[in-house]
Amino acid sequence: MGLKLRDIYTRYTASLSSIYPAEEAKSLVFWLFEVFLDCKRKDILMDRELSDIPREMEAALEKLTTGMPIQYVLGNAPFYGRSFQVSPAVLVPRNETEELVHLILANHSGKLKIVDLGTGSGCIAISLKLEWPEAQLLALDISADALVLARQNAAAMGASLGFIQADMLEDDLPLEKVDIMVSNPPYVLEKEKKFMHQNVLAHEPHLALFVPDHDPLRFYRAIVRHAGRYLNPGGYLYVEINEAYGAAVSELMSGNGMEAVKVYRDLQDKERVVWGRIPKISKPGSHPK
Repeated sequence: MGLKLRDIYTRYTASLSSIYPAEEAKSLVFWLFEVFLDCKRKDILMDRELSDIPREMEAALEKLTTGMPIQYVLGNAPFYGRSFQVSPAVLVPRNETEELVHLILANHSGKLKIVDLGTGSGCIAISLKLEWPEAQLLALDISADALVLARQNAAAMGASLGFIQADMLEDDLPLEKVDIMVSNPPYVLEKEKKFMHQNVLAHEPHLALFVPDHDPLRFYRAIVRHAGRYLNPGGYLYVEINEAYGAAVSELMSGNGMEAVKVYRDLQDKERVVWGRIPKISKPGSHPK
């Protein structure tokens, strides 16, 4: 007699409910079923039978029960309609960052040069390049391991872009002038750790997540300084932010001579992106539409 899918679903959900909220546990089980069994929710409702449970799925469940994010368990994460390879060397791409990519694509066109500071998996730079073939993309990160993964993602997706290993907190970067600078830098305060799920704290790279409580704008000061130096006249800077610091980042940009500074609210109505322009007449195509 075969194994009932509903029984497997119940067992898997119970295993994960000890460390995840009930709805999240269910979502994770559905994700596993779709990847390893090609099953949808209707298959569970119809109580489909299986001859056996794939060993790979059982191993994945075991990793999930340790708190490892499912994206690391499976080795990939969805972002802007594509699947990116991920590992504990990089942050798991977030839905909010898709909105940052979409904002840039909605505002610009033409043969522009763009640099992504702190690229991680490369999800921002690669998505921009694939959606905007005319643009020239550079991806910078301090982590050699992250750049290996970003290069693999670019190669797998056929995206042609340049990669640079450098620390964005340094005074000088190995860059020439660009038209757009984008960054999703570390912005979670150390004191916010207590509100975060253990699977993030235990597995995602703290280097890419956290900033000291006493210096929440550490990376933004460096990025704004780089924008003043490396952006062409009329060039734009886009940064993802901690929702509590929209006004502070806006003031930082304005105080350093940037104009047309705006704060974008994400789909959860939280302040998520700040963007602004270096003064002077822009090159053709570099103004927002």
